[in-house]
Amino acid sequence: MAKKTKFDDATLEAAKADNAPRLKKQYEDVVRPKITEEFGVANPMAMPALDKITINVNVGRHLDGTKVPANVRDAVIHTLTTITGQKPQKIAAKKSVSNFKVREGYETAYKVTLRRDRMWHFMDRLINLAAPRIKDFRGLNDTSFDRQGGYSVGVTEQGIFPEINMAEQTFTHGMNINFSFRNSDAKKSRFVLDQLGMPFRKPETA
Repeated sequence: MAKKTKFDDATLEAAKADNAPRLKKQYEDVVRPKITEEFGVANPMAMPALDKITINVNVGRHLDGTKVPANVRDAVIHTLTTITGQKPQKIAAKKSVSNFKVREGYETAYKVTLRRDRMWHFMDRLINLAAPRIKDFRGLNDTSFDRQGGYSVGVTEQGIFPEINMAEQTFTHGMNINFSFRNSDAKKSRFVLDQLGMPFRKPETA
């Protein structure tokens, strides 16, 4: 019978630390002290913190009759599953809108909500791998914040993610990426994202 291996608390904590997402560790070790210095927030429970990332792809405009074409649906599901590691959720219209030829119950979008480690890993890949691959990239818009500190950014093609081979895709689509914060506002959220390396557009200089 195999002997059970015993681990003390220090060993377990060290193992967890080694597997911690890089940006999560950066937020806790580097960004938090800067938040205290910049905004005077000392209570860890009151710190502005990233809560979740939601990736959304609208497919409603591609409705063919009552259904989204299979190649569109398959491409969107493949993209979201590949770049997030999660199966996307189908979103159906809650009410009919005649001007847009949408009826209640029709599929209109697919989305994935990321939290905890997957959220941090996705953000790291977006900042360091995907964003620099945007054509003629000069930085992300830094004005798309709401009053609660939420930030939204849109991309026009799934091919910016290196995991996606566009030669194998039959449908090109963009997506909206939303960063939701708690204990925050626009100024604090921008500060946190900037400190984590979000490549915001630099002001034009004369």
